[in-house]
Amino acid sequence: MNRLSLFAKLSIAALSLWLLLFAFVPNLLVLISSFLTKGESEFLIYAFSFESYFKLIDPIYLGIFLDSLYLAFLTTIMALILAYPFAYIVATAPKRFRFILLLLIIIPFWTSSLVRTYALIAILKTKGLLNAALLALGIIETPLEIMYTQSAVFVGMFYTLLPFMILPIYASLEKLDWRLIEAARDLGASKFSQFKDIIIPLSLPGIIAGSTLVFLPALGMFFIPDILGGAKELIVGSFIRNQFLTFRDWPFGSAASVILLLIMFGMIALLVKSQKIAAHKSELS
Repeated sequence: MNRLSLFAKLSIAALSLWLLLFAFVPNLLVLISSFLTKGESEFLIYAFSFESYFKLIDPIYLGIFLDSLYLAFLTTIMALILAYPFAYIVATAPKRFRFILLLLIIIPFWTSSLVRTYALIAILKTKGLLNAALLALGIIETPLEIMYTQSAVFVGMFYTLLPFMILPIYASLEKLDWRLIEAARDLGASKFSQFKDIIIPLSLPGIIAGSTLVFLPALGMFFIPDILGGAKELIVGSFIRNQFLTFRDWPFGSAASVILLLIMFGMIALLVKSQKIAAHKSELS
């Protein structure tokens, strides 16, 4: 027991040290940098200023944040629409088929998301598989221009983040007490009422968790817009990367990073609050 207690203490200490060195300290440095000034030849001048935050109010930069939020929101909604039925099918499938269906969800994680994004080029390009199939079926007469557009970026985001929506919803549905559905059916509830009044509320924690796991990465990913959008579709992640690596404006990039971090903290706080409300409703039911 003492050995286990000692191991637990060492594990907590090691994890705390790791988070301190590689999470807290870097974010603290970014926060400090956001209040400094860019020099002509230096990355940073130690002169306190709110200039970087005032620059973000510019309609051009504000538009980048709004476009990123729109793209992340659209990706989350579309992922939820497709993921929920699939997660429901997996959760209600016989156990001998459930493993195969779960394997289909997990297989994409075996390959780097960067490699999978490059593979989408072969599908979405003008002479790619998608246009070839649509032309062969006679649905279109001329190839669609999908690559290097916001649509291509959306497809890449959706494809990459879809498993992160399916798995939490499946975890909630898999724990569902199906006796409640049987009781509702015996009391004369329609299938729509069963779904709306029982299944959706009880699977709400999975929906909220999945939405958070999709929305937050969709805000910060920069390699998908670079590859599929041709760097023409700028989102917050690409914008921050450019400020640090291209323009060498570390204070401005840090200020944008701080704002993005605050948005993420707000989403996490909303997630926690929503889960508490969902848990309270579940107890009442």
